[in-house]
Amino acid sequence: MNIARRKCKVIKIGGLLIGGANPVTIQSMTKTRTSDVENTVNQINELKKAGCQIVRLAINDFNDAASLKKIKAKVKLPLVADIHFDWRLAIAAIENGADKIRLNPGNIDKKQQIREVVAALKAAGIPLRIGLNSGSVKDRGAKKVSMGDKLVSACMNYVKMVEGFKFNDIVISLKANNVLDTLDAYRKVSRACNYPLHLGLTATGSVYNGIIKSSVALGALLLEGIGDTIRVSLTEEPVEEVRAAKCILESLALRSFGPQIISCPTCGRCKVNLVAIVKELESKLSSAAYKPLPRPVKLAIMGCVVNGPGEAKEADIGVAFGKNEGVLFRRGKIVRKIAPAACARIVLQELKSMEKA
Repeated sequence: MNIARRKCKVIKIGGLLIGGANPVTIQSMTKTRTSDVENTVNQINELKKAGCQIVRLAINDFNDAASLKKIKAKVKLPLVADIHFDWRLAIAAIENGADKIRLNPGNIDKKQQIREVVAALKAAGIPLRIGLNSGSVKDRGAKKVSMGDKLVSACMNYVKMVEGFKFNDIVISLKANNVLDTLDAYRKVSRACNYPLHLGLTATGSVYNGIIKSSVALGALLLEGIGDTIRVSLTEEPVEEVRAAKCILESLALRSFGPQIISCPTCGRCKVNLVAIVKELESKLSSAAYKPLPRPVKLAIMGCVVNGPGEAKEADIGVAFGKNEGVLFRRGKIVRKIAPAACARIVLQELKSMEKA
């Protein structure tokens, strides 16, 4: 199955293109004080290593805005300045090298102030993200109007105002705190405009709840071809957001970031400690340097004789365990028997040999 992507405008953020036929990109947000340059740079570099491609930073005051220049000199990811309440912070962020500005229509809505920001964006040649959240949208208590409709209406009114200033380097996000409102808002705005869409839910909670809600909503939209960048917002370290986003994109075959592990959930038939084996393999894969392959590679680590041999045969590299030993498969053919303790090491060796082939 191939997902037919929604046709939309292409926007440049730093050196990165989003929208159109470009790959869906992964975003996250720093959770440090932006004026704390050292810790912010460290966090951005950790995010980049994890696979993040765009990072957003909170600009709370002019010290934060001024720090962007120092941060940009030390990192390689495009920087998005997140602006609320004070439009002048957007001007300061642009002057200090921001690659994109995010404005919230819920708290920056005066026409002349927006005109000033747009003029600075034009002069710098950088885009604007119009980012709405259900928590800050106006008229939250209005009856008979769904949250999705409120978000879309507020967004499109803002878009028309910005377009009136002869500016259309725009990215849109409409984030609700639940799956159904998020789906409703993004589906409707995807039909109302041709701008790239940044997908996400807001205030999703801790890792477990947040990943589930984000996977349901973002997965549904991406399957419909909606979405050009994504963020999985979690009450957790930002690297976890990136890991979750990568899994969502890989599960839909929209991106490939490395070998994918297929493993069974285990049951009473499993005679080895499969959980420990898979965790060891995941850990070694995350720290290993391997040459990217031209197509996704599947690694099957299976714990019993029911589904194990079949899954192992279908994978590029597979192991089907029985009692105290496993059978190693390479592209459907049996290679040899291996001990459970050697599984991770041997699978990595097989993967390296594929790189050289």
